[in-house]
Amino acid sequence: NRNFILSTSDATVLHVATDGTSFEKVMEEAKQAVNAIACHPRQALLAVGSRCGLLKVWDYQQTTYLVSRIFPEAGVRCLSYDPEGYFLAAGFTDGSVYVLDAISLQSSCKEFKFSRGPVTHIGFSHDSEYLATADEKYAVTVYKRVRQNGSGCWEHLAGLYSHYKPIRSILFGVQLESDEPRLLSLGEDRQLVEYDLNSSSKDHLVVLHRDRVEQIAVPLCLAWYPQLSTESFILTANNCYKMKLYNTTTKMCRKTLLGPTYGSPLEKIQILPATSPADPQKRYLVYITKDKVGLQILPVDGNPHKSSAFICHPDGVSDLANSYDGRYVFTAGGNDCTVMKWEVNLNALDAAASLGGKDLTPFYNLLDDGREGEFFRELEDYFYYVQLRSHGIDTLETRQVSTRILLEEIPSVMRAMGFYPSEEKIEEMINEVKFSKYVDTGEQVTKINLGDFIKLYINHRPAFGLSMKEIQRAFQVLGYDNENGDKVIDRGDLLLLLQCRGEHMTEDELAQCLTTLLGSHAGGGGPELDTYDPSGAAALTEEEIPAEITAEIFAADILGLPIAEPENKNTK
Repeated sequence: NRNFILSTSDATVLHVATDGTSFEKVMEEAKQAVNAIACHPRQALLAVGSRCGLLKVWDYQQTTYLVSRIFPEAGVRCLSYDPEGYFLAAGFTDGSVYVLDAISLQSSCKEFKFSRGPVTHIGFSHDSEYLATADEKYAVTVYKRVRQNGSGCWEHLAGLYSHYKPIRSILFGVQLESDEPRLLSLGEDRQLVEYDLNSSSKDHLVVLHRDRVEQIAVPLCLAWYPQLSTESFILTANNCYKMKLYNTTTKMCRKTLLGPTYGSPLEKIQILPATSPADPQKRYLVYITKDKVGLQILPVDGNPHKSSAFICHPDGVSDLANSYDGRYVFTAGGNDCTVMKWEVNLNALDAAASLGGKDLTPFYNLLDDGREGEFFRELEDYFYYVQLRSHGIDTLETRQVSTRILLEEIPSVMRAMGFYPSEEKIEEMINEVKFSKYVDTGEQVTKINLGDFIKLYINHRPAFGLSMKEIQRAFQVLGYDNENGDKVIDRGDLLLLLQCRGEHMTEDELAQCLTTLLGSHAGGGGPELDTYDPSGAAALTEEEIPAEITAEIFAADILGLPIAEPENKNTK
């Protein structure tokens, strides 16, 4: 009789002898979700943690298992090596934090239990002086290193409930002038919080800055942008498929860019280590979405050919790590209990970007029907019309036609092209162009050409156009059910909301807009804004707007937007 190998449903492999009842455990793997992975900063080692409490370290070059430890009390939720690779910090589902020896996985100091919920993020500062965690109860906790008997350990410094929605990232950085550590946290509450570590004391974590980084979108991840220009940036990605660059000092939004659009927004981003000594400016970013892993060429500029993505875990990817030399990327699949190793092929991505065209070609292709289409010709017409308007329509003098328009005209042309930005978004767009050369030349830009306008339009407009669902969602929140069960807003309430909430309008601005919108429906052609007559605004509003307004009436009859016909409920 021959011996045989047996595998169980809970990921245990046994070697069974047929001549008796003896068996030998060959291998034991994760029985529950694998949510945490981390790569060693100097060696080919990968730490993998699972919800069943199993922590394993693998040599990913040799694909050999090195050491493991089981934590019976709780599951591993997040992992991080310190920059030197001496320690491995682990955050657990019961809120505990362990700092382990990176080789033996034995505890280097007593476990910490200062978090009231599962620890979701963990990381060391560049000098290992600080360790920070974020948890599901929206708290950031900081630990400071202390020297004991010649060896270093960490002790609890302070914690703070600095967000009121889930924390998406915590990030250590370096002060440019002093080499001191910086700590930032980013939450779904749209707040980017920076902490003053030097001024913080026992049980008192000091906030240095708190900045709202989004108006409507929800930020999902955060990274330090490589120094590819004179200015230093923080990079974020949001749930509207946009990537944004913020000045590291002022936190001013300096650029908004179209990010990768592969079915779901970016969930985590990491900058790959520089791989080309000959060209240090050649940098890449690796990211995960809900179920894909991908690469992006830096600098980000909105060109869709500069990114690629592959499905890595169909049921969802939970974590991401990249090797110290940038050659490999690892993804954890959560409930599928697997970790995938990906080899990075930068040449293939560079080739795809080259084939996508140079300069403005990739951006023309993102316009309806490209450069030869009606949309592009319409945009050119608006550019010339804006110049006519700025010179004065009623003149017979010879005009100087230019290929550039004043920055103040950007909102009008954007709206004419079917993109309706908020006032805050307009300010961001104008500042983006105005200060684009300021760091290098000290001068502000006052005009924009057609090519740069197209890039601005593509990077700022909604990635998938206007959605009726967004208007319907607003009516769900603001409206009430009428007799037919439809969500409606009372006409008076709507006018009041537009004047009192959000980026509210004055009564005169509202009357002017409604007269223009409703006048265009009633009279066939809308009046110029400068020819507005306030006297008939109230009567026109009552005549044209029903007492109860549905989302469809608001979109089609008031705003004049084309909307799809609702499906007949009786048709199948």
